[in-house]
Amino acid sequence: MERQVVASRGDSTHGDALKGVRLLVVEDDAILLMELEEVLEAAGAEIVGRCRTVKDALVTVERAGISAAVLDVRIGNETIAPVARKLGRRGTPFVFYTGQLGCDPALEEWHGCKVVAKPAQAQTIVSAVVDLLHGRH
Repeated sequence: MERQVVASRGDSTHGDALKGVRLLVVEDDAILLMELEEVLEAAGAEIVGRCRTVKDALVTVERAGISAAVLDVRIGNETIAPVARKLGRRGTPFVFYTGQLGCDPALEEWHGCKVVAKPAQAQTIVSAVVDLLHGRH
């Protein structure tokens, strides 16, 4: 299965496209994390986990009822692999939001997962999560 990379397509508001969705967001850059939160909350999502480390994300996966996740591939010197594996075992869908494109070995394990290229417009990010929740890769 080919990994799908989503390029930015302009900006628009999604109102309540993610209403009732409980999201985990893992991003090590504080400014990008805040921007993701703002975009996803504006679309109606409830951010149940805002994590900047793999360790925090693993704890959050255990204790929070998560509908889906938005994951950066590289978190500091680590990859997000342990978190993605745990989410996969639980059947929780996730999308990668990363600047690590191409043949990054950290992405090889998830050929079928959607990858949104940083930076992306709000519409692109929200659409990727909506598609994920509706089983559209």
